[in-house]
Amino acid sequence: MAERTPDRDRERSMPRIRLDLPRERRARLLPEYDPEAFGRLSERIARFLGTGRFLVWMTLTIILWVLWNVFSPPSLRFDEYPFIFLTLALSLQASYAAPLILLAQNRQDDRDRVNLEQDRKQNERSIADTEYLTREIAALRMGLGEVATRDWIRSELEDLTKELEERLDGHRGHRDLFPSGDDRRSDVPDR
Repeated sequence: MAERTPDRDRERSMPRIRLDLPRERRARLLPEYDPEAFGRLSERIARFLGTGRFLVWMTLTIILWVLWNVFSPPSLRFDEYPFIFLTLALSLQASYAAPLILLAQNRQDDRDRVNLEQDRKQNERSIADTEYLTREIAALRMGLGEVATRDWIRSELEDLTKELEERLDGHRGHRDLFPSGDDRRSDVPDR
Protein backbone atom coordinates (compact mmCIF):
# COMPACT_ATOMS: atom_id res chain seq x y z
CA MET A 1 0.00 0.00 0.00
CA ALA A 2 1.08 3.48 -0.74
CA GLU A 3 1.73 5.60 2.24
CA ARG A 4 -0.03 8.94 2.52
CA THR A 5 2.22 11.95 2.66
CA PRO A 6 1.30 15.56 3.42
CA ASP A 7 2.47 16.65 -0.09
CA ARG A 8 0.19 14.15 -1.76
CA ASP A 9 -2.79 15.25 0.35
CA ARG A 10 -2.14 18.86 -0.55
CA GLU A 11 -1.98 18.00 -4.29
CA ARG A 12 -5.37 16.29 -4.11
CA SER A 13 -7.00 19.17 -2.25
CA MET A 14 -5.85 21.84 -4.75
CA PRO A 15 -8.05 22.25 -7.82
CA ARG A 16 -6.43 21.10 -11.01
CA ILE A 17 -5.48 23.96 -13.35
CA ARG A 18 -6.76 23.39 -16.87
CA LEU A 19 -4.72 24.89 -19.64
CA ASP A 20 -7.55 24.77 -22.18
CA LEU A 21 -9.69 27.23 -20.18
CA PRO A 22 -9.01 30.91 -19.63
CA ARG A 23 -8.05 31.99 -16.14
CA GLU A 24 -10.60 33.58 -13.92
CA ARG A 25 -10.31 37.33 -13.58
CA ARG A 26 -8.71 38.52 -10.43
CA ALA A 27 -10.24 41.27 -8.37
CA ARG A 28 -8.33 44.51 -8.80
CA LEU A 29 -7.91 47.35 -6.40
CA LEU A 30 -7.95 50.02 -9.07
CA PRO A 31 -10.95 50.49 -11.35
CA GLU A 32 -10.54 49.16 -14.89
CA TYR A 33 -10.94 51.35 -17.93
CA ASP A 34 -10.66 50.91 -21.65
CA PRO A 35 -7.64 52.91 -22.86
CA GLU A 36 -9.05 53.13 -26.39
CA ALA A 37 -12.36 54.54 -25.17
CA PHE A 38 -10.50 57.03 -22.97
CA GLY A 39 -8.28 57.99 -25.92
CA ARG A 40 -11.29 58.52 -28.19
CA LEU A 41 -12.95 60.66 -25.51
CA SER A 42 -9.80 62.73 -25.07
CA GLU A 43 -9.61 63.29 -28.83
CA ARG A 44 -13.22 64.45 -28.92
CA ILE A 45 -12.59 66.86 -26.03
CA ALA A 46 -9.35 68.15 -27.60
CA ARG A 47 -11.14 68.58 -30.93
CA PHE A 48 -13.87 70.59 -29.19
CA LEU A 49 -11.35 72.71 -27.27
CA GLY A 50 -9.79 73.75 -30.57
CA THR A 51 -13.00 75.11 -32.09
CA GLY A 52 -14.39 78.61 -32.30
CA ARG A 53 -17.57 77.35 -30.62
CA PHE A 54 -15.60 76.54 -27.45
CA LEU A 55 -13.99 79.98 -27.45
CA VAL A 56 -17.38 81.68 -27.86
CA TRP A 57 -18.94 79.63 -25.04
CA MET A 58 -15.94 80.19 -22.77
CA THR A 59 -16.00 83.94 -23.46
CA LEU A 60 -19.76 84.16 -22.82
CA THR A 61 -19.40 82.16 -19.59
CA ILE A 62 -16.64 84.42 -18.28
CA ILE A 63 -18.54 87.60 -19.24
CA LEU A 64 -21.71 86.34 -17.53
CA TRP A 65 -19.68 85.26 -14.48
CA VAL A 66 -18.06 88.68 -14.13
CA LEU A 67 -21.29 90.60 -14.80
CA TRP A 68 -23.24 88.49 -12.30
CA ASN A 69 -20.63 88.93 -9.57
CA VAL A 70 -20.29 92.68 -10.16
CA PHE A 71 -23.88 93.84 -10.74
CA SER A 72 -26.02 91.32 -8.82
CA PRO A 73 -27.13 92.03 -5.24
CA PRO A 74 -24.39 91.26 -2.70
CA SER A 75 -26.36 88.35 -1.23
CA LEU A 76 -26.44 86.55 -4.65
CA ARG A 77 -22.77 87.02 -5.50
CA PHE A 78 -20.72 83.84 -5.20
CA ASP A 79 -17.32 85.17 -6.34
CA GLU A 80 -16.31 88.67 -5.29
CA TYR A 81 -14.09 91.06 -7.26
CA PRO A 82 -10.72 89.32 -7.42
CA PHE A 83 -12.73 86.43 -8.88
CA ILE A 84 -10.69 83.75 -7.16
CA PHE A 85 -13.23 81.02 -7.89
CA LEU A 86 -13.21 81.94 -11.60
CA THR A 87 -9.41 81.82 -11.62
CA LEU A 88 -9.54 78.43 -9.92
CA ALA A 89 -12.09 77.12 -12.44
CA LEU A 90 -10.02 78.34 -15.39
CA SER A 91 -6.85 76.85 -13.91
CA LEU A 92 -8.61 73.53 -13.39
CA GLN A 93 -9.92 73.58 -16.94
CA ALA A 94 -6.42 74.35 -18.28
CA SER A 95 -4.80 71.66 -16.12
CA TYR A 96 -7.11 69.04 -17.63
CA ALA A 97 -7.11 70.45 -21.15
CA ALA A 98 -3.33 70.33 -21.62
CA PRO A 99 -2.90 66.59 -20.91
CA LEU A 100 -5.99 65.73 -22.95
CA ILE A 101 -4.62 67.69 -25.90
CA LEU A 102 -1.22 65.99 -25.50
CA LEU A 103 -2.89 62.57 -25.36
CA ALA A 104 -4.85 63.34 -28.51
CA GLN A 105 -1.66 64.54 -30.25
CA ASN A 106 0.18 61.37 -29.20
CA ARG A 107 -2.61 59.21 -30.61
CA GLN A 108 -2.54 61.23 -33.84
CA ASP A 109 1.26 60.82 -34.01
CA ASP A 110 0.82 57.05 -33.62
CA ARG A 111 -1.74 56.99 -36.43
CA ASP A 112 0.52 59.13 -38.60
CA ARG A 113 3.45 56.81 -37.89
CA VAL A 114 1.39 53.76 -38.90
CA ASN A 115 0.16 55.53 -42.06
CA LEU A 116 3.71 56.58 -42.90
CA GLU A 117 4.93 53.00 -42.47
CA GLN A 118 2.12 51.72 -44.71
CA ASP A 119 2.94 54.37 -47.32
CA ARG A 120 6.62 53.43 -47.17
CA LYS A 121 5.81 49.75 -47.69
CA GLN A 122 3.45 50.61 -50.56
CA ASN A 123 6.19 52.75 -52.15
CA GLU A 124 8.67 49.89 -51.81
CA ARG A 125 6.20 47.54 -53.51
CA SER A 126 5.59 50.08 -56.27
CA ILE A 127 9.33 50.52 -56.83
CA ALA A 128 9.83 46.74 -56.93
CA ASP A 129 6.96 46.39 -59.42
CA THR A 130 8.36 49.20 -61.56
CA GLU A 131 11.83 47.65 -61.57
CA TYR A 132 10.36 44.27 -62.51
CA LEU A 133 8.36 45.80 -65.37
CA THR A 134 11.44 47.71 -66.54
CA ARG A 135 13.45 44.47 -66.67
CA GLU A 136 10.63 42.75 -68.56
CA ILE A 137 10.40 45.57 -71.11
CA ALA A 138 14.18 45.49 -71.60
CA ALA A 139 14.03 41.71 -72.14
CA LEU A 140 11.22 42.18 -74.67
CA ARG A 141 13.20 44.85 -76.52
CA MET A 142 16.23 42.59 -76.65
CA GLY A 143 14.04 39.75 -77.89
CA LEU A 144 12.41 41.98 -80.50
CA GLY A 145 15.82 43.00 -81.75
CA GLU A 146 16.29 39.41 -82.95
CA VAL A 147 12.79 39.07 -84.46
CA ALA A 148 12.44 39.48 -88.20
CA THR A 149 10.18 42.37 -89.12
CA ARG A 150 8.06 42.58 -92.26
CA ASP A 151 10.31 45.26 -93.80
CA TRP A 152 13.45 43.22 -93.12
CA ILE A 153 11.92 40.10 -94.68
CA ARG A 154 10.73 42.12 -97.69
CA SER A 155 14.22 43.60 -98.22
CA GLU A 156 15.81 40.15 -97.88
CA LEU A 157 13.40 38.70 -100.42
CA GLU A 158 14.09 41.55 -102.83
CA ASP A 159 17.82 40.96 -102.46
CA LEU A 160 17.38 37.24 -103.11
CA THR A 161 15.19 37.97 -106.13
CA LYS A 162 17.82 40.30 -107.60
CA GLU A 163 20.54 37.75 -106.96
CA LEU A 164 18.53 34.99 -108.64
CA GLU A 165 17.74 37.20 -111.61
CA GLU A 166 21.43 38.05 -111.98
CA ARG A 167 22.36 34.37 -111.92
CA LEU A 168 19.69 33.52 -114.41
CA ASP A 169 20.79 36.33 -116.71
CA GLY A 170 24.19 34.66 -116.69
CA HIS A 171 22.54 31.49 -118.05
CA ARG A 172 20.54 33.09 -120.88
CA GLY A 173 19.34 29.88 -122.30
CA HIS A 174 17.13 29.13 -119.38
CA ARG A 175 13.58 30.27 -118.81
CA ASP A 176 12.98 33.36 -116.79
CA LEU A 177 12.28 32.32 -113.23
CA PHE A 178 9.96 35.25 -112.63
CA PRO A 179 8.39 36.09 -115.97
CA SER A 180 6.97 39.52 -116.45
CA GLY A 181 3.65 40.10 -118.13
CA ASP A 182 0.31 38.36 -118.30
CA ASP A 183 1.54 34.84 -118.69
CA ARG A 184 2.17 34.43 -114.99
CA ARG A 185 0.56 31.22 -114.03
CA SER A 186 0.36 29.67 -110.67
CA ASP A 187 0.29 25.99 -109.90
CA VAL A 188 -2.07 26.84 -107.01
CA PRO A 189 -5.64 27.65 -108.10
CA ASP A 190 -7.25 30.88 -106.93
CA ARG A 191 -9.59 30.55 -104.06
